[in-house]
Amino acid sequence: MTKKKGIAEPNFDAAGTGSAADVEEIMRKYDRESNTRYWEGKAKWVVNAITALFSLFCLYVTLFANFMEQVRLSSFLGCVIVIGFLYYPARKGHSRVNHMPWYDVVLMVLGAGAFFFYTFHAQTVVKLNMRITREWVYIAVGAVGMLVLAELCRRSVGVPILCVAGFFVSYAIIKLWTKGGVPLIVYKLFYGDSGVLSTPINVCSKYIVVFIIFGAFLERTGISDFFISVANSLCGRYAGGPAKVAVVSSALCGMVSGSSVGNTVTTGSVTIPMMKKTGYGAEFAGAVEASASTGGQIMPPIMGAAAFLMAEYVGVSYSNIIVRAILPAILYFLGIFIAVHLEAKKLGLKGVPASELPRVRNLVKDTYLLLPLVILVWLVSSNTKTMQFSAAVAILAAILVGFINNALTHVRARKVGSAPDVHPVAAAFGAGGGFGVRNIFDALDAGGRGCITVGVACGIAGIIAGCLTVTGLASKMINVIVGISGSSSLLALLLTMLCCIVLGMGVPTTANYCIMASTCAPILIKMGIPTIAAHFFVFYFGIVADITPPVALAAYAGSAIAKGNPMKTGVTATRLAIAAFIIPFVFAYSPSLLFIDTVWYDVVLIGLTATIGMVGIAAGLSGYLLRDMNLIERLVTIAGGLLLIIPGIWTDLGGVLLIAVILVWQALRRKKAA
Repeated sequence: MTKKKGIAEPNFDAAGTGSAADVEEIMRKYDRESNTRYWEGKAKWVVNAITALFSLFCLYVTLFANFMEQVRLSSFLGCVIVIGFLYYPARKGHSRVNHMPWYDVVLMVLGAGAFFFYTFHAQTVVKLNMRITREWVYIAVGAVGMLVLAELCRRSVGVPILCVAGFFVSYAIIKLWTKGGVPLIVYKLFYGDSGVLSTPINVCSKYIVVFIIFGAFLERTGISDFFISVANSLCGRYAGGPAKVAVVSSALCGMVSGSSVGNTVTTGSVTIPMMKKTGYGAEFAGAVEASASTGGQIMPPIMGAAAFLMAEYVGVSYSNIIVRAILPAILYFLGIFIAVHLEAKKLGLKGVPASELPRVRNLVKDTYLLLPLVILVWLVSSNTKTMQFSAAVAILAAILVGFINNALTHVRARKVGSAPDVHPVAAAFGAGGGFGVRNIFDALDAGGRGCITVGVACGIAGIIAGCLTVTGLASKMINVIVGISGSSSLLALLLTMLCCIVLGMGVPTTANYCIMASTCAPILIKMGIPTIAAHFFVFYFGIVADITPPVALAAYAGSAIAKGNPMKTGVTATRLAIAAFIIPFVFAYSPSLLFIDTVWYDVVLIGLTATIGMVGIAAGLSGYLLRDMNLIERLVTIAGGLLLIIPGIWTDLGGVLLIAVILVWQALRRKKAA
């Protein structure tokens, strides 16, 4: 790989898959988060050190500091502004190395200065209360802070969320013009508790950042490679094995990574070449990885960042949320697994020879890599410690596991005579390669960078939610949509689904959920949907936007690795992830799927009918069940699958009957053909 003006030149490997440069190129084109400055040499070390110090600051504030809430939140956003402008240029295509224009320095100083001004004057702000609207210095500082935050959002997150925010802010100014106008809006949105410093950024600074840092540490212990090896050992030998490996490994890696794009790149670099070698087309290979990786955001225990926000909005513990997320997540990956299996049977694809796969008994010795994750789940589920403390302990466990992994690797290398010429104790701490001080530094750096876009998105989402609150627009929107829907909960669910998907095409998952939790979730609740089910509904459909054309970032990342058409990859990923479109309707109508007011046999029944329904829909969409299907067979199985979504004994029986008829018919035809 070569570089020209700081940009890696694309190249191709022998298997016809894209390199890391190809992924970088396409993500810089479509994904704002990937469009960062180029820092090299000493400048890179300085910037990375600042980011790592930011991670340490977040850990300290979260775990030990006892600041005023206003001080904690404003200082956090001030740091986010500094780090954000160090990484994100004003426009795409920035290629100058170690270059930051003077106007970016000015914006960084003004924006960070505004939030730090609030940090040092927090007590005065609280004392003045509404009288601050007459203090023009405070109003000017607040306006500058929000404008610079909006500019950083444009650079790192994208324009669509700013369009949404701009609309609501404009409405708020018009609505409150006679009551205080711009000064009142600035006070409410910048200094008050219903704007920038509201629930989203509070949850982000308190919980999300710590778990992002934990994920960065855990990834560097080698757990992703372990998960891929486990998936290979379990599924690789069966029909379409590499695609099934992609599904299973993405589900496992999703427990660590909350990023659909990051998960796609991490596991896809291994699984996509395997799928293409087996016989899958480029678009299908990229789509399998993208759809499976997107599901990582709904996989407990981390679930991206939205799970923490959901716990706060719903008013339940975080452990309560992740328990309810287990069964829908299993069904999601099961749906993709079924679709992959049918495609493999249709194409006649075989698995990987068992001799080329790792053996389960050989992987048992590496199960210690799971220790940080086990500790995290145990501490969180016990409800005896705070989530921050649990994540911090898990981070220390990840560091310890990294050193243990070094020591064991050194011991194994000595047995075969390939150990580096270093003392065993030094090897344990990374002297001979492996997890060491540099990895700790890199994890802190990566964790800090991961906090930028989430923090900015949460800040802007807080502004949107604040406008809805101070103007009373939220209740008006609820009444209008309820009036349009009438008594039809299905219509309300469909409208909400469309809103989530459209908004999610340009808005990160976290911000999407924040907006939908303030607007659409209350609508569903008013229509009779249980509160937790309503929030899970908008959460799910915010996620699938990552694989829904025309802006399907995870699919684009998968297509870059597979060297396929991005749009075709997105369409295929949407088809494969049909479970993501079905499951939310299932738990909206049957909350038992989320363990709401139910008994175990109801959960089993709903899980079974949902699975059969996904088989029917996947078969109809792929055109294969036991053999190739004609148009009528496909339509009947899809109809049967859809009937199984609707709760009720008669719809369930009807759906099962339709699918059973086609299944028997196909079995008879296959027997006759044989």
